[in-house]
Amino acid sequence: GSSLLTGPEGLLAKERENLKRLKCLRRYRQRYGAEALLHRQLRERRLLASDGTAQQAHTTRSSQRCLAFVDDVRCSRQPLPLSRHCLLHICQDTNQTLFKPCQGSEEVPCNKPVAASLSEEPCCPLHLRLPPQMYVPEQGLAVPEELEAAPSDLYLSAAELQPTESLPLEFSD
Repeated sequence: GSSLLTGPEGLLAKERENLKRLKCLRRYRQRYGAEALLHRQLRERRLLASDGTAQQAHTTRSSQRCLAFVDDVRCSRQPLPLSRHCLLHICQDTNQTLFKPCQGSEEVPCNKPVAASLSEEPCCPLHLRLPPQMYVPEQGLAVPEELEAAPSDLYLSAAELQPTESLPLEFSD
């Protein structure tokens, strides 16, 4: 390629210019010197970091258990992601802010962990207090007179609804 630019027969000026552009485009994204060395080192560090953490996280994650002790026996449940405690014992972690213990009621104390929400006193579904009823039906509804004076013979009594004789069931094809 370089002999074409300097050869005795030579190329036309336009062809030389096109050849230079082609060579520049081939090397456009290549790194040279210190930049190439730093890029290769960065790529190797990233490869080691991503492979090492993925394998390490998998092996340590499968062997991890909750750090809480119940009656001098360590809890055997898996911890929550990015935590050292399981869902039942997450409130023992003083650094976490996502869960709070349920306040329960005066009669029935409860310490189940509940996701901390916008309310100041989060409750589990058992102790959740429902808001007051929004719809209150009116007490004095006006009933038209023609409905009040409906004949009572249109309605059947409970005795009339009961069958008087048992008929055998027959099924046909």
